[in-house]
Amino acid sequence: MSTLCVLRTRCFLRQVLPGLPAAMHRHYSLDVSAPLLRTQGYVDGRWVSAASVFPVLDPATGKEIARVSDCGPAEAKQAVDAAYKAFHSWKQCTAKERSILLRKWFDLLTLHKEDLAKLITFESGKPIRESLGEIAYSASFLEWFSEEARRVYGDIVPSPAKDRKILLLKQPVGVASIITPWNFPSAMITRKVGAALAAGCTVVVKPAEDTPLSALALAELAEQAGIPAGVFNVVPCSREKTPAVGEVLCTDPLVAKISFTGSTATGKLLLKMAADTVKKASMELGGHAPFIVFDSADVDKAVAGAMASKFRNSGQTCVCSNRFLVQSGIHDRFMEKLGKAMDAELRVGHGSEPDTTQGPLINTRAAEKVVQQVSDAVSRGAKVLKGGKRLDGSFMEPTLLANVTTDMLCMKEETFGPLLPVIRSVRLLCSWN
Repeated sequence: MSTLCVLRTRCFLRQVLPGLPAAMHRHYSLDVSAPLLRTQGYVDGRWVSAASVFPVLDPATGKEIARVSDCGPAEAKQAVDAAYKAFHSWKQCTAKERSILLRKWFDLLTLHKEDLAKLITFESGKPIRESLGEIAYSASFLEWFSEEARRVYGDIVPSPAKDRKILLLKQPVGVASIITPWNFPSAMITRKVGAALAAGCTVVVKPAEDTPLSALALAELAEQAGIPAGVFNVVPCSREKTPAVGEVLCTDPLVAKISFTGSTATGKLLLKMAADTVKKASMELGGHAPFIVFDSADVDKAVAGAMASKFRNSGQTCVCSNRFLVQSGIHDRFMEKLGKAMDAELRVGHGSEPDTTQGPLINTRAAEKVVQQVSDAVSRGAKVLKGGKRLDGSFMEPTLLANVTTDMLCMKEETFGPLLPVIRSVRLLCSWN
């Protein structure tokens, strides 16, 4: 089946809603150089089409920006086999040889940072300033591991026998399955893959179904950098095929290592599947981070910290603060200044607009979850001080809640959205416990 390659999309948000800036009612175009907008899987150094395709949507408009090959278990198995075959030659490369190739890959990311950032913004909704920051962050991993590849040292251990020496040599484990999230569609790949390739491992990447374009662009640049066939493979797939593809990547006996970033529930499933073959696993799962403000705090610094830790990427990062506990003596001043900061600093809009700070949530399901948490909190006595409403499509107003209690959903579940709930606490340590 032929693959649709969309070089330019024109998206228009038609419905005029209060709270959305005028910029949201314009046309938006995704313009990137043709080689970077790849829509096929990348297996064994070849671009491969699957029997079907799935759409990639701009979450700001709901419009299709590309159709990507919907790889299944067969393509995943081909990728694992290719990675295993390539491992035997890749591990024999010298550290210097691997270092040079990773450095070339880094240079290409830096060269194409503008186009790569546009891809992130249009497939994830992230504001362009944050997308540019992510590309710099992504490239830095390749730069770091290109240098660390030369410094994989062993050890000499004292021997109990006079006629023997004990040497410890570090060896690559083999094929690594890399399963990455949508909120950092470039950085989470280079962070994992850079380390694996530097060590001499080969990889199969399954990017998030919402954001496959960034992963495929990285594959294009890896190919340009000279990364050998089979060393770096990408198998994009739809949400419907993700369980079957994930099963191959976690159960195939040729896979030695799994690295996953995502929800705790999914991480548990992957660990169970990997248990039968006792694979090494690295899991970066969900969080529920607290943000604690004591009476002795500098209120201006506390507000600045809350803004930075809550509203980055519209609250869609695993390190976003989720629960805010503020002592009574500083509570009212903190809430007043926080509300003013939200009014002054947060701008909802399409991520390609330079003044946008809050893009859409990744999809309508994510927006519905935030609405559910707000509704639950209000039904239990919380007060909405700012926002609280869902806007068009996947957009959500940045929301500030007061009178929050520990029995509310927003205090029990990770939000992954622009919701800032505050518990007023007289005895903070008791609340923490």
